[in-house]
Amino acid sequence: MDYRKKFLDFFASKGHAIIASSPLIPENDPTTLFTGSGMQPMVPYLLGQKHPMGTRIADSQKCFRSGDIEEVGDNRHTTFFEMLGNWSLGDFFKQEQIPWMWEFLTREVGLEPARLYFTCFRGNEDLKIPRDTESAELWQKLFAENGIDAKIVDFPEENGMQGGRIFYYSEKKNWWSRSGVPGNMPVGEPGGPDTEMFYDFGEQLGLHEKSEWAAEPCHVNCDCGRFVEIGNNVFMEYVKTEDGFAQLPQKNVDFGGGLERIVAARENNPDIFTTQLFTKFRESVESLSGKTYGARAEETFAFRVVMDHMRAATFLIGDGAIPSNKDQGYFTRRLIRRAVRFGHKLGITENFADSVSRAVIAAYETAYPELKAKEEQIVADFVKEEQKFRVTLDKGLKVFEKQLEEVSSDTSKMNGQWLFDFYQNFGFPFELIVEELKGRGIAMSNELIAKMFADFSEVFEAHKNLSRAGAEQKFKGGLGDTSDISVRYHTATHLLHATLKKVLGDHVQQKGSNITTERMRFDFSHPDKMTPEQIKQTEDLINAAIARDYPVACEEMSVDGARAKNAIGLFGDKYGDLVKVYTVGDPNEIASADPTAPTYSREICGGPHVEHTGQIGTFKIVKEEAVSAGVRRIKAIIE
Repeated sequence: MDYRKKFLDFFASKGHAIIASSPLIPENDPTTLFTGSGMQPMVPYLLGQKHPMGTRIADSQKCFRSGDIEEVGDNRHTTFFEMLGNWSLGDFFKQEQIPWMWEFLTREVGLEPARLYFTCFRGNEDLKIPRDTESAELWQKLFAENGIDAKIVDFPEENGMQGGRIFYYSEKKNWWSRSGVPGNMPVGEPGGPDTEMFYDFGEQLGLHEKSEWAAEPCHVNCDCGRFVEIGNNVFMEYVKTEDGFAQLPQKNVDFGGGLERIVAARENNPDIFTTQLFTKFRESVESLSGKTYGARAEETFAFRVVMDHMRAATFLIGDGAIPSNKDQGYFTRRLIRRAVRFGHKLGITENFADSVSRAVIAAYETAYPELKAKEEQIVADFVKEEQKFRVTLDKGLKVFEKQLEEVSSDTSKMNGQWLFDFYQNFGFPFELIVEELKGRGIAMSNELIAKMFADFSEVFEAHKNLSRAGAEQKFKGGLGDTSDISVRYHTATHLLHATLKKVLGDHVQQKGSNITTERMRFDFSHPDKMTPEQIKQTEDLINAAIARDYPVACEEMSVDGARAKNAIGLFGDKYGDLVKVYTVGDPNEIASADPTAPTYSREICGGPHVEHTGQIGTFKIVKEEAVSAGVRRIKAIIE
């Protein structure tokens, strides 16, 4: 059963426009490496920007969370997942959303009402934010209509279930804003309570009694494994003011539900890796290893790591995160190498990236046809990285074993240079080295790991490689940066895109971009290395356009209108009836290849931009390189 399609069809029937998933690599957002939630691409619209598809939106968003890499191995954590989402942008609110979610979960998915539990916001008297009784009473009414007396209780984290079905929690669990809890919100920031949906896999499983939480009372948020959160409605209805909190003039709804967890609930199976979503590539790994998933605990852990990491890496490569030592590519490389290492523990000593990545693509080709279209490129990049790592894996493990006795008796010997040598000589990332040490019984406190990491990063920097600590500080999660320098860089990408078409030809298409406060990166389609003459011509044309101080204007128009005006853009399902078109130059003229023409570029974009090109500064290309077959990358700075 395709529950992704069921969700999208259901909300289409409720008047929602269905939009395509955004890429895993965010466009023009320098603050985060990956799209990590369904809400992330929608935040500008939740904060007031008009969405081209209207006020009711639904999608299934691809998500990747690099911070969960080391969490993978239990029955429910993954790095890649799909977030089903629907939004009301100032349209409907709680009275519509909560009954719709009940209808979807109980009728469309087929979950038993008796297995459902809900949480709501307790309120905060000090901040004068009221308790969300409306949501609680709506859930209670729906239970009653299905013959269930649903008790509403408070403080379950202290007193346990208390026979309840609907629970009030504090803002630590049931509040959303960009800055977290209400007390951390700056003036002007919106936020609101949320109500979360949980499925009960059954008290008879004894999950709580087997967990480290056994001494505490079991409740839906205790993370013992009996309950799993399958969805969350955020009701954005407040704004922080100088005097406290006031009602927003536009109230928004944001629902996010994990597809993998919803399917696990439908199959009444707490292990998401045995659900239909993983069947094809689980069978592929079983065939390659000659082992059966679930037969032995330590092997099951390895199966889960391989399945999750291979799936995530397939999607990452598909969205342009080619394995490398930098930025998103670092995590793709880390996933593949960790998957190979755990495949080795399953007895898979031959290359397996080809067959498993093809199994992943086969499982998702209907929902994400772009994977099938890029299959050969994805597999080639995957195989290349696997082969590179396998060359040194066996040798590295033998050296590791030889040195183990020496360092286990004196942890001071696990210094930065020792760690870096394993990385440089055998391709072992820091995290993999720590895992190997833990797996061999060496005590690894958080303090020791932190010190080792600091030493490793220091040596790494000295060798002009990736400083992992710096990367994590540089790419913290959140909204796109709208600082002056980032806006200038963003406008410069428009000039670069238009200029490359003038210099190299109309075949040039943007394949991705990334902006930080120090530089811009622009990926584009082109089969050959740019010549020094072409690079200089590109720089000269852009700086001439900047010197002419062209105005930058924004218009809303139809897609057909944008097409007629030669706007740059990938015309397809991504856009709605109306789009924003930014013109550098005279908006009444049609863009020309002549750099002295009244219009220099015209492109569909969401912004933000400078008002005049003279505000950008001097543009300089510092590097031009290959990314993959047919895709080049320019790195540039503004001086």
